[in-house]
Amino acid sequence: MTRRQINQVVVIGAGTMGAGIAAHFANAGYRAVLLDIVPTELTEKEVGMGLTLESSAVRNRIVNEGWARCMKSRPASLFAPSVAARVSLGNLEDDFDLIAEADWVIEAIIERLDIKQDLMARIDEVRKPDAIIATNTSGIPIHQIAEGRSESFQQHFLGTHFFNPPRYLKLVELIPHEKNSLELVEFVQDFCTRRLGKGVVICKDTPNFIANRIVSVSSYFGMIYAFENGYTIPEVDEITGPAIGRPKTGTFRLNDLIGADVRLLIAKSLYENIPHDPHRDVLQHPKTEAVFTEMVERGLLGNKSGAGFYNMKVIDGAKQFWVLNLETFEHEPAGAVSFESISSGWKIKSVAERIAHLSYAQDRAGEYIWNLLSKTVLYAASLVPEISDDIVSIDNACKWGYVWKLGPFETWDALGVARSIERIKDAGGQVPVWVETMLEAGCDSFYQKDEGVIIGYYDPQTEGYLPISSDPDLISIKALKKEGKELKGNPSASLIDMDDGVLLLEFHAPANALNPEIRSMISESLDELEKDAWEAMVIGSQGKHFSAGADLNEIASMTENGQFDLLDEDVSDLQQLFDRIRYHQKPIVAAAYGMVLGGGCELMMSASKVVADAEVRIGLVEASVGLLPAGTGVTEMVKRVINPVMQVTGADELSHARMIFDQISRGKIAVSAIQAREVGFLRKDDQVVMNPDYLLGEAKRAALNLADGYEPRSPEVVWGCGRDILAALKIGAWGLTEGEWASEHDLLISNHTAFVLTGGDLSVSGWVPEQHLLDLERREFVKLAKTDKTQERIAHMLKYRKALRN
Repeated sequence: MTRRQINQVVVIGAGTMGAGIAAHFANAGYRAVLLDIVPTELTEKEVGMGLTLESSAVRNRIVNEGWARCMKSRPASLFAPSVAARVSLGNLEDDFDLIAEADWVIEAIIERLDIKQDLMARIDEVRKPDAIIATNTSGIPIHQIAEGRSESFQQHFLGTHFFNPPRYLKLVELIPHEKNSLELVEFVQDFCTRRLGKGVVICKDTPNFIANRIVSVSSYFGMIYAFENGYTIPEVDEITGPAIGRPKTGTFRLNDLIGADVRLLIAKSLYENIPHDPHRDVLQHPKTEAVFTEMVERGLLGNKSGAGFYNMKVIDGAKQFWVLNLETFEHEPAGAVSFESISSGWKIKSVAERIAHLSYAQDRAGEYIWNLLSKTVLYAASLVPEISDDIVSIDNACKWGYVWKLGPFETWDALGVARSIERIKDAGGQVPVWVETMLEAGCDSFYQKDEGVIIGYYDPQTEGYLPISSDPDLISIKALKKEGKELKGNPSASLIDMDDGVLLLEFHAPANALNPEIRSMISESLDELEKDAWEAMVIGSQGKHFSAGADLNEIASMTENGQFDLLDEDVSDLQQLFDRIRYHQKPIVAAAYGMVLGGGCELMMSASKVVADAEVRIGLVEASVGLLPAGTGVTEMVKRVINPVMQVTGADELSHARMIFDQISRGKIAVSAIQAREVGFLRKDDQVVMNPDYLLGEAKRAALNLADGYEPRSPEVVWGCGRDILAALKIGAWGLTEGEWASEHDLLISNHTAFVLTGGDLSVSGWVPEQHLLDLERREFVKLAKTDKTQERIAHMLKYRKALRN
């Protein structure tokens, strides 16, 4: 692998895609320059301000507006507002020479071949000889974009098709140019995977590559069937959403996100570029063409125009989503949607098993799902080897680009290949020859599994199974267990041997709430770690969340039965358990991902080091259930945020105390690892991993690095801010209540939190033993638990899974 370095990135095109790509490079820690064209006309506002076309504000207007939209986008494109400092703005005339300094130039301009070719000619004149030049085109063949360029340019030119929004969608389709070296392609693939956190699929240079080619045609299969068979828009979205492992947007909400105008353009472009494809006529079906054309003429473009297939209305103070009547093109109240097969299917947790159940169900939902999925898998199979030689790339592209739980070939396995083919043939469908050959060879599925772990995939070229390529840095808990590495376990947690003297403490309870079984396994794992056989331990899992917090059912049981002495003891035990982690003689690394809330956050902060997924969500959210952090959370935040400041004589503790107080009393969540570091949930030396697939591997590496000469921590003194700071915090909380931003019970919670945070009723500020704050945490927690309104909040959370503001 080449030792190529990426220090400076230039992104050309400040539209939604280009600005998002620049933002994500900044998220990953790289400096990026974002450029766009210079306006040719003044706006009325600019004329009124006396500006000219030569004014800097005018010349950078387009890039400034594009970046401003990116900064305001929701969900946020940046990990934190501070990340924006890594992005510089300019235009393609005054700042074009910056391209000469770039290690990587990414073009993300309008999808017109002539304009792209003109830009590439200019870039070719100034680029560094070894700079990577990439296009983010979503469908134009990249060899056409590079036509006429120098030999060196073509050797360094390729396609890197990011999916929008770049921060959140995992897929990058990598389209090599025929003149690329293997080393260059491997570098870009590795960089996008490890540094940008992407899932990379190498594509052939075919129209719309993999994901857009399959999903565009598949969506038309579904819409046409719906229109021809009388399915309503809400019915289709109910059928094509999470029930079959797809996002909540389903079909028509997704179209509202895309935009009716964009949907027409995509269909037209793809239709023109695949004249050889026997299925392309679905893209110009008269009914879909008429619907989208009428919507564009009426300005019903979707979310960007405020209305599309859906229109959100506020009636009597409540939000209602009205649906488009495809006869009148007026919005009307949506009727109730219910399918027996889907209702019963929710009992099936496995998506593959649920799809099998739904596809063969004898109701309208089953008929729709069978039609959609059978056509989709047949279409995907018909594109092998045109768009890709291997089925894994096709499946990954659809999963990573469109957030499908199963790709087309995984879906076909779920349907049962032999069973489904029989039904397909009975209906007159044609099965690709290579699939027939697979069955004739005795391969009855596209993927080969051993005890639920995928070990191989069918390869049409060799007509047999090939092993799934493995990356030694990727650790699979399922594979470790299959190898017999589980040392002990219970229904909620397991202790696993990761090899090299490292233990893995895994949670597998609902939301990984810290129930008695998990707490028991934590204790057992700490006992095991003390043995000479082990060097270190990792706390991490591969479910949805690291830990969503304490076991509310357990707390509710104690409060309902008035067992407050038992609750006090339980909190004390939790503090001691987390301190066992904090002060253990061997290093313990927390691999944080997903939701890390409440007690889960306190557990994470007790570790020697944290290796966090960049997209982690961290917060001390106890206020939402009427409580305060009492599992060492407040004490640890004081140690992290205020203690370092107070090492300096005359330092101002109030602003730092306010930051902690605001974070805890309002239950605020840091929505990225960068934000979590800024507010103290993560320390400066905690590690951030862009690709969560590598989280456990990086955590294990960090644990082994710490083990070499590890110096255990010991209890320390903490800063007690005292009465003056306590008063200031309480006044601030009172102001929120007076302004009706907070309830009286919010104020009570805030006052208890402030009391703990400042060290209690200290007449003067100063250093106190950390046990002093831990005792305050426990006592104030129990006091709040005794109140009726806190008990109401706990009950409401358990029943409705949402916070009650009483």
